[in-house]
Amino acid sequence: MKAKTADKIATAVIIAVSGLIVLVLAGLLGYILIRGVGHISFDFLTSPPETIRIGGGIGPQLFNSIFLLVLTMIITIPIGLGAGIYMSEYAPANRITNFIRLIVEVLSSVPSIIVGLFGLLVLVNMFNFGFSLFSGALALTVFNLPLMVRITEQGLKGVPREQKEASLALGLTKWKTITSVMLPISMPVVLTGTILAAGRVFGEAAALLFTAGMSSPRLDFTNWNPLSPFSPLNPFRPAETLAVHIWKINSEGLAPDASQIAAGASAVLVITVLLFNFGARWLGRYMYRKFTAIK
Repeated sequence: MKAKTADKIATAVIIAVSGLIVLVLAGLLGYILIRGVGHISFDFLTSPPETIRIGGGIGPQLFNSIFLLVLTMIITIPIGLGAGIYMSEYAPANRITNFIRLIVEVLSSVPSIIVGLFGLLVLVNMFNFGFSLFSGALALTVFNLPLMVRITEQGLKGVPREQKEASLALGLTKWKTITSVMLPISMPVVLTGTILAAGRVFGEAAALLFTAGMSSPRLDFTNWNPLSPFSPLNPFRPAETLAVHIWKINSEGLAPDASQIAAGASAVLVITVLLFNFGARWLGRYMYRKFTAIK
Protein backbone atom coordinates (compact mmCIF):
# COMPACT_ATOMS: atom_id res chain seq x y z
CA MET A 1 0.00 0.00 0.00
CA LYS A 2 2.82 2.41 0.82
CA ALA A 3 4.42 1.78 -2.57
CA LYS A 4 1.12 2.43 -4.38
CA THR A 5 0.53 5.60 -2.38
CA ALA A 6 4.02 6.86 -3.10
CA ASP A 7 3.53 6.06 -6.78
CA LYS A 8 0.26 8.02 -6.91
CA ILE A 9 1.82 10.99 -5.10
CA ALA A 10 4.82 11.01 -7.45
CA THR A 11 2.55 10.78 -10.49
CA ALA A 12 0.39 13.63 -9.22
CA VAL A 13 3.45 15.80 -8.56
CA ILE A 14 4.86 15.13 -12.03
CA ILE A 15 1.52 15.94 -13.67
CA ALA A 16 1.18 19.12 -11.60
CA VAL A 17 4.68 20.31 -12.47
CA SER A 18 4.15 19.51 -16.16
CA GLY A 19 0.83 21.34 -16.14
CA LEU A 20 2.43 24.35 -14.44
CA ILE A 21 5.16 24.49 -17.07
CA VAL A 22 2.58 24.30 -19.87
CA LEU A 23 0.49 27.05 -18.25
CA VAL A 24 3.51 29.33 -17.83
CA LEU A 25 4.55 28.77 -21.44
CA ALA A 26 1.01 29.27 -22.74
CA GLY A 27 0.61 32.40 -20.63
CA LEU A 28 3.89 33.85 -21.87
CA LEU A 29 3.15 33.14 -25.52
CA GLY A 30 -0.45 34.27 -25.14
CA TYR A 31 0.57 37.56 -23.55
CA ILE A 32 3.10 38.32 -26.29
CA LEU A 33 0.72 37.36 -29.11
CA ILE A 34 -2.39 39.08 -27.76
CA ARG A 35 -0.41 42.25 -27.06
CA GLY A 36 1.34 42.33 -30.42
CA VAL A 37 -0.75 40.63 -33.12
CA GLY A 38 -3.04 43.65 -33.49
CA HIS A 39 -0.08 45.78 -34.59
CA ILE A 40 1.02 43.39 -37.37
CA SER A 41 0.15 44.41 -40.91
CA PHE A 42 1.70 44.16 -44.35
CA ASP A 43 2.97 47.71 -44.07
CA PHE A 44 4.45 46.95 -40.64
CA LEU A 45 6.32 43.92 -42.02
CA THR A 46 7.71 45.70 -45.08
CA SER A 47 8.27 49.36 -44.18
CA PRO A 48 11.48 50.72 -42.60
CA PRO A 49 11.47 51.92 -38.97
CA GLU A 50 10.78 55.53 -37.97
CA THR A 51 12.43 57.34 -35.06
CA ILE A 52 10.51 60.63 -34.82
CA ARG A 53 7.05 59.87 -36.19
CA ILE A 54 4.36 57.23 -35.89
CA GLY A 55 4.05 54.38 -38.35
CA GLY A 56 7.48 52.72 -38.47
CA GLY A 57 7.88 49.10 -39.45
CA ILE A 58 10.38 46.26 -39.18
CA GLY A 59 10.98 45.36 -42.84
CA PRO A 60 14.79 45.67 -42.95
CA GLN A 61 15.21 44.13 -39.51
CA LEU A 62 13.06 41.12 -40.44
CA PHE A 63 15.02 40.62 -43.65
CA ASN A 64 18.32 40.95 -41.77
CA SER A 65 17.24 38.27 -39.28
CA ILE A 66 16.28 35.83 -42.02
CA PHE A 67 19.44 36.57 -44.01
CA LEU A 68 21.60 36.13 -40.91
CA LEU A 69 19.83 32.85 -40.10
CA VAL A 70 20.52 31.47 -43.58
CA LEU A 71 24.12 32.66 -43.53
CA THR A 72 24.78 31.17 -40.09
CA MET A 73 23.18 27.83 -40.95
CA ILE A 74 25.23 27.60 -44.16
CA ILE A 75 28.37 27.85 -42.03
CA THR A 76 27.22 25.91 -38.95
CA ILE A 77 25.50 22.85 -40.40
CA PRO A 78 28.40 21.39 -42.45
CA ILE A 79 30.94 22.02 -39.67
CA GLY A 80 28.59 20.71 -36.95
CA LEU A 81 27.66 17.58 -38.91
CA GLY A 82 31.26 16.86 -39.83
CA ALA A 83 32.51 17.32 -36.27
CA GLY A 84 29.65 15.24 -34.86
CA ILE A 85 30.32 12.41 -37.31
CA TYR A 86 34.02 12.46 -36.48
CA MET A 87 33.43 12.47 -32.73
CA SER A 88 30.92 9.63 -32.98
CA GLU A 89 32.47 7.32 -35.57
CA TYR A 90 36.13 8.15 -36.10
CA ALA A 91 37.59 9.74 -32.97
CA PRO A 92 39.49 7.22 -30.78
CA ALA A 93 38.41 6.79 -27.17
CA ASN A 94 41.29 8.47 -25.37
CA ARG A 95 42.05 11.47 -23.19
CA ILE A 96 42.29 13.85 -26.13
CA THR A 97 38.78 12.97 -27.28
CA ASN A 98 37.43 13.31 -23.76
CA PHE A 99 39.16 16.69 -23.47
CA ILE A 100 37.55 17.82 -26.73
CA ARG A 101 34.14 16.79 -25.42
CA LEU A 102 34.82 18.73 -22.23
CA ILE A 103 35.74 21.82 -24.27
CA VAL A 104 32.53 21.45 -26.28
CA GLU A 105 30.47 21.26 -23.09
CA VAL A 106 32.20 24.30 -21.61
CA LEU A 107 31.79 26.29 -24.81
CA SER A 108 28.08 25.50 -24.94
CA SER A 109 27.60 27.12 -21.52
CA VAL A 110 29.49 30.34 -22.31
CA PRO A 111 27.14 33.37 -22.13
CA SER A 112 26.29 34.85 -25.50
CA ILE A 113 27.59 38.28 -24.53
CA ILE A 114 31.05 36.74 -24.00
CA VAL A 115 30.84 35.29 -27.50
CA GLY A 116 29.88 38.76 -28.71
CA LEU A 117 32.91 40.31 -27.04
CA PHE A 118 35.10 37.61 -28.58
CA GLY A 119 33.60 38.44 -31.97
CA LEU A 120 34.24 42.15 -31.40
CA LEU A 121 37.89 41.62 -30.52
CA VAL A 122 38.74 38.91 -33.05
CA LEU A 123 36.32 39.18 -35.97
CA VAL A 124 35.46 42.88 -36.01
CA ASN A 125 38.82 44.33 -34.97
CA MET A 126 41.59 41.76 -35.55
CA PHE A 127 40.33 40.39 -38.90
CA ASN A 128 38.77 43.74 -39.89
CA PHE A 129 35.41 42.27 -40.89
CA GLY A 130 33.79 45.25 -39.18
CA PHE A 131 30.24 45.33 -37.87
CA SER A 132 28.61 43.09 -40.45
CA LEU A 133 26.31 40.16 -41.03
CA PHE A 134 29.35 38.00 -41.70
CA SER A 135 30.87 38.83 -38.31
CA GLY A 136 27.54 38.08 -36.65
CA ALA A 137 27.20 34.77 -38.51
CA LEU A 138 30.69 33.67 -37.45
CA ALA A 139 30.03 34.65 -33.83
CA LEU A 140 26.74 32.74 -33.82
CA THR A 141 28.51 29.77 -35.40
CA VAL A 142 30.88 29.70 -32.42
CA PHE A 143 27.83 30.04 -30.15
CA ASN A 144 25.80 27.23 -31.75
CA LEU A 145 28.48 24.82 -32.94
CA PRO A 146 28.76 22.90 -29.63
CA LEU A 147 25.02 22.24 -29.70
CA MET A 148 25.16 20.96 -33.28
CA VAL A 149 28.18 18.74 -32.56
CA ARG A 150 26.66 17.25 -29.42
CA ILE A 151 23.23 16.62 -30.98
CA THR A 152 24.76 15.03 -34.09
CA GLU A 153 26.99 12.77 -32.00
CA GLN A 154 24.10 11.69 -29.79
CA GLY A 155 21.87 11.07 -32.80
CA LEU A 156 24.43 8.83 -34.48
CA LYS A 157 25.12 6.92 -31.27
CA GLY A 158 21.38 6.34 -30.92
CA VAL A 159 21.27 4.30 -34.14
CA PRO A 160 20.82 0.58 -33.29
CA ARG A 161 24.11 -1.26 -33.49
CA GLU A 162 22.47 -4.12 -35.42
CA GLN A 163 21.61 -1.83 -38.35
CA LYS A 164 25.13 -0.50 -38.53
CA GLU A 165 26.65 -3.98 -38.37
CA ALA A 166 24.20 -5.30 -40.98
CA SER A 167 25.20 -2.54 -43.38
CA LEU A 168 28.89 -3.26 -42.89
CA ALA A 169 28.25 -7.00 -43.30
CA LEU A 170 26.63 -6.36 -46.68
CA GLY A 171 29.87 -4.83 -47.91
CA LEU A 172 29.12 -1.13 -47.57
CA THR A 173 32.00 1.08 -46.60
CA LYS A 174 32.00 2.90 -43.30
CA TRP A 175 31.30 6.27 -44.94
CA LYS A 176 28.50 4.79 -47.06
CA THR A 177 27.02 3.25 -43.91
CA ILE A 178 27.09 6.62 -42.17
CA THR A 179 25.51 8.55 -45.06
CA SER A 180 22.99 5.94 -46.22
CA VAL A 181 21.99 4.21 -42.99
CA MET A 182 22.96 6.11 -39.88
CA LEU A 183 22.27 9.70 -40.90
CA PRO A 184 18.74 9.00 -42.22
CA ILE A 185 17.83 7.18 -39.01
CA SER A 186 19.29 9.93 -36.83
CA MET A 187 17.84 12.72 -39.00
CA PRO A 188 14.97 13.63 -36.60
CA VAL A 189 17.46 14.08 -33.74
CA VAL A 190 19.90 16.05 -35.90
CA LEU A 191 17.10 18.21 -37.24
CA THR A 192 15.93 18.92 -33.70
CA GLY A 193 19.41 20.22 -32.93
CA THR A 194 19.31 22.31 -36.07
CA ILE A 195 15.94 23.74 -34.99
CA LEU A 196 17.31 24.66 -31.57
CA ALA A 197 20.36 26.27 -33.14
CA ALA A 198 18.21 28.19 -35.63
CA GLY A 199 15.91 29.41 -32.87
CA ARG A 200 18.90 30.70 -30.92
CA VAL A 201 20.18 32.46 -34.05
CA PHE A 202 16.85 34.12 -34.81
CA GLY A 203 16.28 35.29 -31.25
CA GLU A 204 19.85 36.21 -30.30
CA ALA A 205 20.62 39.83 -29.48
CA ALA A 206 23.57 40.08 -27.06
CA ALA A 207 26.20 38.55 -29.36
CA LEU A 208 24.98 40.59 -32.34
CA LEU A 209 25.25 43.92 -30.55
CA PHE A 210 29.05 43.63 -30.76
CA THR A 211 29.34 41.96 -34.18
CA ALA A 212 26.46 42.75 -36.55
CA GLY A 213 25.87 46.23 -35.16
CA MET A 214 22.87 48.23 -33.99
CA SER A 215 22.05 50.03 -37.22
CA SER A 216 21.49 49.27 -40.88
CA PRO A 217 22.13 51.34 -44.01
CA ARG A 218 19.15 52.38 -46.08
CA LEU A 219 18.69 49.22 -48.13
CA ASP A 220 17.74 49.28 -51.79
CA PHE A 221 15.77 46.09 -52.43
CA THR A 222 16.07 46.64 -56.17
CA ASN A 223 19.85 46.38 -55.93
CA TRP A 224 20.87 42.72 -55.85
CA ASN A 225 24.60 43.29 -56.30
CA PRO A 226 26.16 41.64 -53.20
CA LEU A 227 29.17 43.97 -53.42
CA SER A 228 27.10 47.15 -53.11
CA PRO A 229 26.96 48.66 -49.58
CA PHE A 230 23.23 49.31 -50.02
CA SER A 231 22.37 45.86 -51.36
CA PRO A 232 20.35 43.62 -49.00
CA LEU A 233 22.48 40.66 -50.12
CA ASN A 234 25.79 42.21 -49.03
CA PRO A 235 27.04 40.07 -46.10
CA PHE A 236 29.68 42.64 -45.12
CA ARG A 237 27.28 45.47 -44.25
CA PRO A 238 26.12 46.32 -40.73
CA ALA A 239 22.72 44.88 -39.95
CA GLU A 240 20.28 45.41 -37.11
CA THR A 241 18.32 42.20 -36.57
CA LEU A 242 14.79 41.91 -35.24
CA ALA A 243 15.87 40.89 -31.73
CA VAL A 244 18.37 43.76 -31.55
CA HIS A 245 15.68 46.13 -32.83
CA ILE A 246 13.32 45.05 -30.03
CA TRP A 247 16.05 45.71 -27.46
CA LYS A 248 16.88 49.05 -29.04
CA ILE A 249 13.23 50.17 -29.17
CA ASN A 250 12.69 49.24 -25.52
CA SER A 251 15.93 50.89 -24.36
CA GLU A 252 15.80 54.09 -26.41
CA GLY A 253 12.12 54.49 -27.21
CA LEU A 254 12.54 57.49 -29.52
CA ALA A 255 9.51 56.77 -31.69
CA PRO A 256 6.12 57.94 -30.31
CA ASP A 257 4.67 54.45 -30.83
CA ALA A 258 7.75 52.60 -29.53
CA SER A 259 5.76 50.29 -27.25
CA GLN A 260 3.44 49.24 -30.08
CA ILE A 261 6.39 48.61 -32.40
CA ALA A 262 8.14 46.52 -29.73
CA ALA A 263 4.96 44.52 -29.08
CA GLY A 264 4.39 43.86 -32.78
CA ALA A 265 8.02 42.95 -33.38
CA SER A 266 7.98 40.55 -30.42
CA ALA A 267 4.87 38.85 -31.78
CA VAL A 268 6.48 38.53 -35.22
CA LEU A 269 9.59 37.02 -33.62
CA VAL A 270 7.57 34.45 -31.67
CA ILE A 271 5.34 33.54 -34.64
CA THR A 272 8.34 33.15 -36.95
CA VAL A 273 10.14 30.84 -34.53
CA LEU A 274 6.97 28.75 -34.06
CA LEU A 275 6.39 28.45 -37.81
CA PHE A 276 10.01 27.49 -38.36
CA ASN A 277 9.81 24.81 -35.65
CA PHE A 278 6.57 23.30 -36.96
CA GLY A 279 7.85 23.37 -40.54
CA ALA A 280 11.15 21.78 -39.59
CA ARG A 281 9.42 19.01 -37.63
CA TRP A 282 7.24 18.24 -40.64
CA LEU A 283 10.31 18.24 -42.87
CA GLY A 284 12.13 15.93 -40.45
CA ARG A 285 9.31 13.38 -40.53
CA TYR A 286 9.13 13.61 -44.32
CA MET A 287 12.89 13.11 -44.69
CA TYR A 288 12.84 10.19 -42.26
CA ARG A 289 10.12 8.44 -44.30
CA LYS A 290 11.91 9.28 -47.55
CA PHE A 291 15.30 7.94 -46.50
CA THR A 292 14.17 4.89 -44.56
CA ALA A 293 11.09 3.90 -46.64
CA ILE A 294 9.08 3.70 -43.40
CA LYS A 295 5.50 4.88 -43.81
